[in-house]
Amino acid sequence: MTTFFKKLAGFFSYDIGIDLGTANTLVYVKDQGIVLREPSVVAMKGDKVQAVGEEAKRMVGRTPGSVVAIRPLKDGVIADFVVAQNMLNYFIRKACRRRSLRGPRVLIAHPSGITEVERRAIVEAAEEAGAISVRLIEEPMAAAIGVGLPVSEPIGSMIVDIGGGTTEVAIISLSGIVYSESENCGGDALDETIVRHMLAAHNLLVGPRTAEEIKITVGSAHPLQQELQMDVKGRDRGTGLPKTVTVRSEEIREALENKLEIIVNAIRRTLDHCPPELASDLYDRGIMVAGGGALLRGLSDRLHEETSLPITIADDPLSAVAEGTGKFLQENSRVFEEED
Repeated sequence: MTTFFKKLAGFFSYDIGIDLGTANTLVYVKDQGIVLREPSVVAMKGDKVQAVGEEAKRMVGRTPGSVVAIRPLKDGVIADFVVAQNMLNYFIRKACRRRSLRGPRVLIAHPSGITEVERRAIVEAAEEAGAISVRLIEEPMAAAIGVGLPVSEPIGSMIVDIGGGTTEVAIISLSGIVYSESENCGGDALDETIVRHMLAAHNLLVGPRTAEEIKITVGSAHPLQQELQMDVKGRDRGTGLPKTVTVRSEEIREALENKLEIIVNAIRRTLDHCPPELASDLYDRGIMVAGGGALLRGLSDRLHEETSLPITIADDPLSAVAEGTGKFLQENSRVFEEED
């Protein structure tokens, strides 16, 4: 496409950034900010979409046999192409209500460790959903931009983005990723661990929504000044009857330890690969933590204890990646004019 026609397409189109997360999808419309924030869930009946996003999430674990609630992304990548396409199409249409002569130009954040095939699947799903042009940006870079780290300067910055499906750890300098680690361990893995723990320790069957509630209410990564407890309702595996048990934060913290250690080890490996010239920057500036997992109680204390570096939790960790895509679009107006 010639430069003239690219500019013409941009005039009649609009630019959006998408944080295509395993747990939640956020959409940033240029000059408007984040306009959509919904769960990455689609309710299907056969091959027909029944609901998407928040409405579909309410159906998880509560649907009749004919309706299946599907999360089309797993570990940050597309696991069900057709469902992901339907979900993207819905989110794009909902976020961009104004009419346009062309579809949107889309910038999508993706995990740093995915393959070229997985990258292509994301691009194709967005194109099938109506995007006229698609560009990709790595999640840790988007998160770093979103929280305001000086990524374009010759300064070492370290970002830890704990999402639903993956944890992304990266050292960034001069607008490039110096070294990164990507682990398939995020909020979903913590929830699944709690589900297994409740079954093994209490013979109690709970679903992912209850597990997430436990994580939010009493979950922690470091001993608390005042430990917490909560009552958990589920179904007794032996009798099949409803049952309530009380769990304490110490118990849940111990259950989560193996998964937390995976995240800590990814940070350690990244620090081991930090060039000496940037190590002093990290010693002074520390580590920025974003993503939903950053909200886990005591995480900053745990990471400081493990690394001896200053730890900063982003002001709005859930929005970091989406904000980063938006800032990137604002500051790189010609990104869609570049040839593939």
